[in-house]
Amino acid sequence: MAGAGDAAKEYVAGSVAGVAQVIVGHPFDTVKVKMQAHNTTAQGKVYKNAFHCTSRILLEEGIRGLYKGASSSFIGIAVESSLFFGTYSQAKQLLQGRSEDGRPQLQVIIPSAASSGALISCVLTPTELTKCRMQVQGNDAVHAARYSSPLDCAVKTLESEGLRGIYRGGLATLFREAIGNAVFFCAYEYSRFWMHNYLDSPQFSASNHFVLAKDIGIGIISGGISGMAFWTATLPLDVAKTIIQTNPDPHLSRNPFQILRMIYKRAGMGGCYAGLGPTLARAFPANAAAIVAWEYSAKILGINRG
Repeated sequence: MAGAGDAAKEYVAGSVAGVAQVIVGHPFDTVKVKMQAHNTTAQGKVYKNAFHCTSRILLEEGIRGLYKGASSSFIGIAVESSLFFGTYSQAKQLLQGRSEDGRPQLQVIIPSAASSGALISCVLTPTELTKCRMQVQGNDAVHAARYSSPLDCAVKTLESEGLRGIYRGGLATLFREAIGNAVFFCAYEYSRFWMHNYLDSPQFSASNHFVLAKDIGIGIISGGISGMAFWTATLPLDVAKTIIQTNPDPHLSRNPFQILRMIYKRAGMGGCYAGLGPTLARAFPANAAAIVAWEYSAKILGINRG
């Protein structure tokens, strides 16, 4: 088990990864949220596809429209990512003990990742609520502009709905993060292990330039694959969360499975996977950036993960 110094470094490296993820991924996330909120209503689809949604945002709101709610994302994701990577690393070391076997172990990865996901859902729920409400604002009557900033959104939500309101969608977020993080880290650990196993063989050059390119390449591929695996596994829960957090009806159920049943009746399986295109388009580059930032921050800080 690492000491307090190494533990703190893990959390710092995690926050750097979060900032990189927001810079690359937030515009894709805005398109995803818009499609989830507007394409699952009883009135039918508003956007034909992700390109149509993006072009509408750019025409009506400009480039700033794609970064709506980004300030809350930077704060939330920096804290969330710090806990996400830091808690996972610490739990993994605790469960792994002094084992010298470098092979990934499911009995270590899954509980470490799921517990990390459950913890960060407490931070993510209020920050994602303000982000999503900012992102869905537009010119339509249902989602007309009501908030001037994420802080204004949080204050007005607390005033009108109380603490329970700011944690609206918490159950859906908990399920999404616990399940998704287990999938994410399984994909990351196994893809990283297999690629290192192959590229560390004697047939490949051991020059410094090759090692640097290899490590960045492995980080990009393993991060991208892991991000896509996360969202493929959990997107229906994310759709339910978006509906719960952005629907103005105060009597709407907060049970994500009831919401998914309602969406399925309205829009079929396509409704449950609304926003899949921009989500997967975002997942690869955003998570690739996060993993490369995490791994290189760890190296700069002197953390050796093997």
